Amino acid sequence: MSDDLPPRRAAVLAFLRERAAQGMPPSLAEIAGQFGFASRSAARKHVQALAEAGLIEHDAGSARGIRLSARERPDLVALPVLGRVAAGVPIGADIGLDQQLWLDRGLFALRPDYLLRVQGDSMIDDGILDGDLVGVHRSADARDGQTVVARLEGELTIKRLERRRDRLRLLPRNPAHRPIVVPVGADFAIEGLFCGLVRQG
Repeated sequence: MSDDLPPRRAAVLAFLRERAAQGMPPSLAEIAGQFGFASRSAARKHVQALAEAGLIEHDAGSARGIRLSARERPDLVALPVLGRVAAGVPIGADIGLDQQLWLDRGLFALRPDYLLRVQGDSMIDDGILDGDLVGVHRSADARDGQTVVARLEGELTIKRLERRRDRLRLLPRNPAHRPIVVPVGADFAIEGLFCGLVRQG
């Protein structure tokens, strides 16, 4: 347990916690610089010991491959930021791991599987602003009126879903934007449900 660690190792773990909360795990060189270690190998020894204790996970093949273990942060959830989603005209998918954030589970109505960064202003009346990170719960199904991340002709957008017997529309929450009518036979899929957001300062 972290309470049983030698003081210097506990300080390294505290530094890793602080950086994880900022969404940017440190490199071995940064750990060495922070603690005045003569080389990265000294930092590596502390990181390996913390990994063996089950307090962190370490991908030695990645420069910033240090993550706190789920056991170390039971109140938090680690979520990857997978790219951008349009709040406006749909944009092409930009799915690639941008970063990983540790967030309080209580921020979200549903447990999100990943985060997407909003681009555009079509959802401002629902409080979803340009630059926000939205939590997405993977689901192929949604009810009328739910806010969804949808893929239309290979492009992603976040909108309110309107289901009618004869039509499907994606509704913006900004009067400056027009609803998107989903044509019959279109390449359309619901990727997930909006379940909360994070606004970074």
